Amino acid sequence: MAVYTDVSTDDLARFLTRYDIGELLSYKGIAEGVENSNFLVHTSKGYFILTLYEKRVAEGDLPFFIGLMEHLAARGLNCPQPVKTKDGAALGVLAGRPAAIVTFLDGLWIRKPGVGHCAAVGEALAKLHLAGGDFAMKRPNALSVESWRPLFEHAGPRGDTVRPELCNEIVGELDVLEKSWPRGLPQGVIHADLFPDNVFFLGDRLSGLIDFYFACTDTLVYDVAICLNCWCFEPDHSFNVTKGRALLKAYQAVRPLSKAECDALPVLARGAAMRFLLTRLVDWLAVPEGALVKPKDPLEYYRKLRFHQSVTSARDYGLN
Repeated sequence: MAVYTDVSTDDLARFLTRYDIGELLSYKGIAEGVENSNFLVHTSKGYFILTLYEKRVAEGDLPFFIGLMEHLAARGLNCPQPVKTKDGAALGVLAGRPAAIVTFLDGLWIRKPGVGHCAAVGEALAKLHLAGGDFAMKRPNALSVESWRPLFEHAGPRGDTVRPELCNEIVGELDVLEKSWPRGLPQGVIHADLFPDNVFFLGDRLSGLIDFYFACTDTLVYDVAICLNCWCFEPDHSFNVTKGRALLKAYQAVRPLSKAECDALPVLARGAAMRFLLTRLVDWLAVPEGALVKPKDPLEYYRKLRFHQSVTSARDYGLN
């Protein structure tokens, strides 16, 4: 989440008249994240999240995201629900951007995840994958392996300003990933961005999943690899195998992984690290001036990638 586009009080108040959610009392921008402009909106009927879609979110993909949240909620997952206008529309336009309002979920995201949090995420991810099994809409992953070299070329030689020789290392890794990327594994709906700030807890209980704007149709176990990257490393970027074991065990208790999926996990984890290294690198080099946004350090995922390059099998992640 972030704020790239300012919204005036008058414009927002007029926008809200299309909904039956009360009168505007206050609103504030949400600075975390790097993708869309998000606001916490307080009305006379409660709290809501307003999102203005920017950057990598294509307007044509919005029905997929809206439909997916409704589909998952109907199957028991606690995720934000689109708030529709008085005439039944889930999308509108505000400040020149496609916009939607979704329900507010109670809970806090965990800044220092423990083993129990990782287990809860593994279980929730597996339930998401099963619940999405009969979702009729499809959306290709716009940030899968085919997109990584163009992303790198967009950053260009400026990557070496972030770390000397970073560009050469990225090129070498892309060569490996493009040749070894697993194919033919089980596919379905994946969240593709289930970072700690997209998972809410009430105490030790997972209370909801948010931010489905990278969700797509892709390899299910790739979503597991993403979660290993963002939940199971310590602040010094060392991998915590106890957390990895907890996440994988809880996932497999709901949706067991095949041998082929287990064998592919190390390459997929390398790829997940590369995906976030590249998108963070592009964002780091191109944050709009004056944006209320906190760009994330791309070198965090460079260091995680170095760990994955040393992995010999899925056992190194705690998989029995």
